Amino acid sequence: MAIKTDKHPSCFGILNSVFPVSENGLRETPASCFKCTYKTECLKTAMGGFEGIEVHEEILDRAYESGIIGFFGRWSKKKDMHRQKKIMQKNTGEEL
Repeated sequence: MAIKTDKHPSCFGILNSVFPVSENGLRETPASCFKCTYKTECLKTAMGGFEGIEVHEEILDRAYESGIIGFFGRWSKKKDMHRQKKIMQKNTGEEL
């Protein structure tokens, strides 16, 4: 959920604009964002919504696939992330 005001650029808080998936399948901040004065606030806003939880799920899935985390650890963290999404949905009215 992006919070836009007159002072922010049009891409502010839009996850796929400020933290898109690159050609190698990982998320990277575009070079154009590095010169923006709102880059930190923007990325925090983008990661604070549903899409941010999905990014954390992507990271968790990669950790499981590489053997860094076990099945039950992954299951527990995914369950917690799902709870967070439900709370966000209840508070904001957005869909899962």
